[in-house]
Amino acid sequence: MTFLQAAGEVVTGEETRMGLWTLFVKGGWLMWPLLALGGVTIFIFVERFLQIRKASVLDINFMNRIRDYISDGKINVAINLCKKTDTPIARMIEKGIGRIGRPMSDVQTAIENVANLEVSKLENGLPFLATIAGGAPMIGFLGTVLGMVETFMDMSNAGGTVDLAVLSSGMYVAMVTTVMGLVVGIPAYFGYNYLVARIEKLVFQMEANSIAFMDILNQPVQK
Repeated sequence: MTFLQAAGEVVTGEETRMGLWTLFVKGGWLMWPLLALGGVTIFIFVERFLQIRKASVLDINFMNRIRDYISDGKINVAINLCKKTDTPIARMIEKGIGRIGRPMSDVQTAIENVANLEVSKLENGLPFLATIAGGAPMIGFLGTVLGMVETFMDMSNAGGTVDLAVLSSGMYVAMVTTVMGLVVGIPAYFGYNYLVARIEKLVFQMEANSIAFMDILNQPVQK
């Protein structure tokens, strides 16, 4: 039986008698920052998901009502509708309505500026989530290196005698921190890409509604 096989059997045998908290403690001090990053990941994902879902909700008849109000000259009514709707698309259209009467380039620029601000708000926190996705596994890998260093130091202090009970401490640090880093990093990675995809879909909707609004302004006045 090789050393690694024997060590694996010792660790496996002890794990069956351990709870998650005991394993967590054996992972060392690096488990605490990883746990904190896990909590931050959950918070950012849930908070951003709710905000993006709220921002994506829009009445399918919204632009039709805006078109009717503008055609009838009810500018204030159209603005009030945008304020009641309270979505990025509605705020974008509201800014465009407020620029009616100015050159089309000014209207388009105003809409684009609001759109950029709204997208920036939706992306708040996503860079940190991406950092966690890449950083958590690296912290886990750091724990692996530290655990192996501790293991070899224990072997050296033992005078060449292999005592698996003594070496298990460093091995726990090596393995548990790696697992914890992946447990935090993988959901953060998939969560980040999911949220980015949702934002890109919303940006497409914003662009479509911006074009529809400009088409409304470019319609010939009916007499």
